Amino acid sequence: MFIRPFHWGSIYLFFYHKNMDLFYFFGHLKLTLLIEASLFHSQNFIKPGEQEAARCDTWAQLIERGCMEEDIISPKNYFSSSKNISLSNTALDKGEPIQLRPQEVNLKLRPGLPHTFTLDFQRVEGYPVDLYYLMDLSYSMEDDLRSIKTLGNKLFNALQGITKKGQIGFGSFVDKTVLPFTNTNPEKLNKPCAETEMYCQPAFGYRHVLSMTGNKAEFESEVNKQRISGNLDSPEGTLDAIMQAAVCGERIGWRNSSTRLIVLTTDDGFHMAGDGKLAGILEPNDERCYMDNNLYSKSNEMDYPSVGQVANQLEKNNIQPIFAVTKNMEKVYRELSKMIPKSEVGVLSADSHNVVELIKNAYNRLSSKVTVTHDALPDNVRVTYTPLCPEGGPSGDKGVCNNVGVSFNVTVTADECMQSEISFLIGPLGMKDKLKVSLSTLCKCECNDPVTVDSPYCNGKGQVNCGMCSCKAGFVGQKCECSIGEKDESSLRAACRKDNGTECEGRGDCVCGICQCYTLPGGSTYYGTNCECENESCEKFQNKLCGGGNTFWNGKCRCKNCECKPGYEGTACQCKKSDEQCRTPSGSVCSGRGTCKCNQCKCMEGYQRPYCLTCPACQTTCITKGKCIECLGFQTGPFSKNCSQACTSISEFKMVETLPPGKPCDVRDVESCRVFFAIKQLDGEDNYTAQILKTRECPKLPNIYAIIGGSIVGVTVIGILILLFIKVLFTLQDLKEYRKFMNEAQKTRWSENKNPIFQEATTTVANPTFSGE
Repeated sequence: MFIRPFHWGSIYLFFYHKNMDLFYFFGHLKLTLLIEASLFHSQNFIKPGEQEAARCDTWAQLIERGCMEEDIISPKNYFSSSKNISLSNTALDKGEPIQLRPQEVNLKLRPGLPHTFTLDFQRVEGYPVDLYYLMDLSYSMEDDLRSIKTLGNKLFNALQGITKKGQIGFGSFVDKTVLPFTNTNPEKLNKPCAETEMYCQPAFGYRHVLSMTGNKAEFESEVNKQRISGNLDSPEGTLDAIMQAAVCGERIGWRNSSTRLIVLTTDDGFHMAGDGKLAGILEPNDERCYMDNNLYSKSNEMDYPSVGQVANQLEKNNIQPIFAVTKNMEKVYRELSKMIPKSEVGVLSADSHNVVELIKNAYNRLSSKVTVTHDALPDNVRVTYTPLCPEGGPSGDKGVCNNVGVSFNVTVTADECMQSEISFLIGPLGMKDKLKVSLSTLCKCECNDPVTVDSPYCNGKGQVNCGMCSCKAGFVGQKCECSIGEKDESSLRAACRKDNGTECEGRGDCVCGICQCYTLPGGSTYYGTNCECENESCEKFQNKLCGGGNTFWNGKCRCKNCECKPGYEGTACQCKKSDEQCRTPSGSVCSGRGTCKCNQCKCMEGYQRPYCLTCPACQTTCITKGKCIECLGFQTGPFSKNCSQACTSISEFKMVETLPPGKPCDVRDVESCRVFFAIKQLDGEDNYTAQILKTRECPKLPNIYAIIGGSIVGVTVIGILILLFIKVLFTLQDLKEYRKFMNEAQKTRWSENKNPIFQEATTTVANPTFSGE
């Protein structure tokens, strides 16, 4: 809603209408004077210091602030129907039947303000039907092929029972003819069936057999020519076949005005996008038609399409699939049907003899349900549907009714302003009939601006536009009161920005390089060079700024901070100045380790209230002050040369014979002696007094001679023991060997035999000349 501007010149226009009669003249003069007063009021609606944005508000708020109803500009949504032809009752011989009304509408919407209109749908009796029978011809479907060859007559009769304008086509598929999907041996490619199979056609991906025809004999003839084929794996190239049947509309013969059905018969699953990588096929499916001699020519070059791609093309081409599958595949295709709108699943018998009845039942289910939706929308546009039927359900982004004649309330909302007009289509899924919606937004107030170029309201330097001045070049300001001359406007505006931030902190208007600050709702105004200050957002106490009002106050708000009255303190001046609860028994305030705020100690980091006496998180003084104790008490340690400067935190210390009761601190000095002391923290952050025990506990020096002598004796004894141990080991080993020798000697048996090669040492020689005499 917006306040329209004051129209200065209209009163003068009436004085120049000389041919008007007196009554007409004075009647309009009175009306013009009233309008002038109204316009003058609307132009001066903004109070000094207020933003121009205050003109925009709800109707109730503007009335409450004194705006006249006739001065409020509140554009309403605009709706018109540019094409609204009545619905058809039957499919006429000439012309396309009309099933959806209206056909074209124009909408101009205010952002955030929805508009609802009614959409009617009436299914025409006898509407043409195009049925494309897409069959899996892998080897396992041999008996199904024999059945369909005998069911051609029944299939045509069933189609004629649905509509007199029915046509039927035929296509078949197996799988890609590459490994690992199909055996690529030339003999197997030519005959992929079993050796015993007489009639088998070569392997193929998808083949279009027969375009749409109403000739029963032609259909039966082409189907009878079909032969079974085969592949290696179980899943088939089903999605390849559906995609080509959907996008090759001219080859298939889909009519422009018809219900389009694809009846898919198969006994196995399907390959999908990504499976082609198993065969080294990396090029994604591009959803285009590639038909050469009725064969899918890019079968071995492109990957399988995804389920989303298939669903998109089926919806885009208004095709409704019927999946006629065997019992073992029912669950798989029901899950697929959930992702493809306007699809049905039926269970085939073992040899497909029930396919005709299956198609009739599936068609009846599809035709009895109307689902209305829309195509892609921008993010800032929403469309919802409310079915006007008993079983329609709640509103949503789709509307569903189970009836041939239904209506829907369509609600369109534009959440934001749009730069240009957009168009989108609404219609029932699976049908050609669509409603075209042309949508634009109303983002400018249609103000009755005066024709005067140099308006007095704008100091003669601009024109009024919806109550605000649109200044000429070289002039700026709320009423064009500032002449920038040769200066650059951007440099003037930069002077209103603090640290290159928002102009006047978003709290004022930059006029001639100076911020003119806005007025706050409470009546006060922003102030400061860049309107950075205001006096209404300070902290409150007892629901009062800075703990007070106009008469009785503890402080005043100044530029978001409370300035307290003498005797008060605190962020909201909520406390009387006093340190009674902050004083320790010794009379110090917060032990010199904090400040007293609102009669409570605000301690330094680590110290605890109420008096900041202890610091549990601080490092113990027994450690931090140990070096100073060593230096002060015994003039040793790292601080011994500048002890008085380094240890000023210990203001007083005494050397004593005994320490007071309690656990004393102890540290080791450079001579490894233990130094005992007691330390106490005085008022202040780093102020201590200490008592140091005169006697240190130093370790006795070791007897060097005893250590050396003991070491020698020890080494000697250890050496002797080692030698004895070695001697014992050798003795035991010798004893073991001797016993072994004796045992073997006892086991020896000796026999007395004469050595055949032994000769006695005595030789007897006879004298040959001795005669014995």
